[in-house]
Amino acid sequence: MGSKGIKYIFITGGVLSSVGKGIVTASTGLLLKSMGYNVGAIKIDPYINVDAGTMNPFMHGEVFVTEDGGETDLDLGHYERFLDVNLSKKHNITTGQVYKAVIEKERRGDYLGQTVQVIPHVTNEIKSRIREVAIETQVDIMLVEIGGTVGDIEGLPFLEAARQMMLEEGPGNTFFVHVALAPVLSTTGEQKTKPVQHSVYELRRIGIQPDAIVVRTPRPLEEEARRKIALYSNLPEDAVFSDHDIETIYEVPLLLKKQGYHILLTKKLNLSYREPDLSEWENFVEKIKKPRKRVKIAMIGKYTKLKDSYMSIIEALKHAGAWLGIGPDLLWIEATDIERNKIDIEDALLNVQGAVILPGFGKRGAEGKIKAIKFLRENNIPTLGICYGLQLMVIEFARNVSGLKGANSTEIDPTTPHPVIDLLPEQKSIKTLGGTMRLGARPLHLVPGTTIHKLYGGASIVYERHRHRYEVNPKYVNLLIEKGLIVSAWSEEGLVEAIELSPKDHKFYLATQAHPEFKSRPLKPSPIYLGFLRAASAFF
Repeated sequence: MGSKGIKYIFITGGVLSSVGKGIVTASTGLLLKSMGYNVGAIKIDPYINVDAGTMNPFMHGEVFVTEDGGETDLDLGHYERFLDVNLSKKHNITTGQVYKAVIEKERRGDYLGQTVQVIPHVTNEIKSRIREVAIETQVDIMLVEIGGTVGDIEGLPFLEAARQMMLEEGPGNTFFVHVALAPVLSTTGEQKTKPVQHSVYELRRIGIQPDAIVVRTPRPLEEEARRKIALYSNLPEDAVFSDHDIETIYEVPLLLKKQGYHILLTKKLNLSYREPDLSEWENFVEKIKKPRKRVKIAMIGKYTKLKDSYMSIIEALKHAGAWLGIGPDLLWIEATDIERNKIDIEDALLNVQGAVILPGFGKRGAEGKIKAIKFLRENNIPTLGICYGLQLMVIEFARNVSGLKGANSTEIDPTTPHPVIDLLPEQKSIKTLGGTMRLGARPLHLVPGTTIHKLYGGASIVYERHRHRYEVNPKYVNLLIEKGLIVSAWSEEGLVEAIELSPKDHKFYLATQAHPEFKSRPLKPSPIYLGFLRAASAFF
């Protein structure tokens, strides 16, 4: 029944979602990894969607893409960045996947005439998926973050599965961390513990006694608050940890370590204690907090009201910034506001040192982005385009440099006279949207002597992750090249993977069809983001 030697740490949340479970999970993983253990992380999402791919970023933030093409929750991005590992689509388990598998088994007759129920059939499916990933990846410790909050109807089967695993894996093989909010009242300045207490009651009511409480709170947890939480959670005080607001999420592992969180983990899980080596991480955090120089970067997109929609890009800029000693100050510009003339583009962009044309889908905001791209290109401001950003930069070049009046993408205008961006041929017969894009890591064949080739250290082939349906139309490529656009990377099928302008014509003007931000790491920044920030910091 058990997993033979693998330890499981379950992270649950209380009071409200987005309280910081993902960062606590990633920080737990980093601490254990820095002690020499092989660690993996799974995110459980209780929604009925099979994956995150068809969800609007306003609803759920960024869709993070794995090497194998999984469209997953953004918390997998945190896990990959903190642990410096590549996870797979199997590391994101959803209610949709679980019920789909159970129903398919029932239809095949796998349950041999049984009445199929949440317990045991759904919970068994959940447990087998968790164990399968842990065994396949040969980890010592598997972290399992259960999305949502304790008390949500949709999360109950996952919590029940975790409770069963606690019994089946035996003493010393599971550990439960509960992350909950202790707000500070604006009227009295008082730190309130009742929300934490109630969420722990709810967890214990369904049969789970937490081994540690991590308290999210605006300021450091007061001793009286710690004592109360410990008392009502049936825990010693040294099992209650303060996760108060700090400058950067990358400081959370150091904050927890200072309080002895890692020592409690090793004791409860019967692990041999090794002093964590976090010297490189500490150095990185220090660089983020104390940059030598600051640069203003315009972030031009259509989901700017929810910054989490661009989580990996924000973090990639921070990684590159720390490496270069630069602090990027992000100026968010809503493309729809440009389109509706609510923003004067010249006023907005004249004092920035660089701009990122952010990814996205659909017609809304596209003309606003194109207007911004024209200004950036004509005013020689360092510009980086990502995915849809590349496509719009090609459209702008086609219209304003190549003389192709009305050039567009067939996604935006199916009747355009010049479809410089068109649906990938293999996409034309596809009827469903979920999991059907060009996804995952693909090779980019870099053209020698180009900017992107130099950024990647002269490599001829690199692998970056993709998520798109549309491409630069091959019929227009030669004309665009004749007019001065440089195609600096190609796919194996001969499709455009990156475009740029000559450094003689523009300080830095580069776009990629791929999403290099997905592979950026705190201690290994993305070469493309490094190149962009270096150019922006020189632009004064």
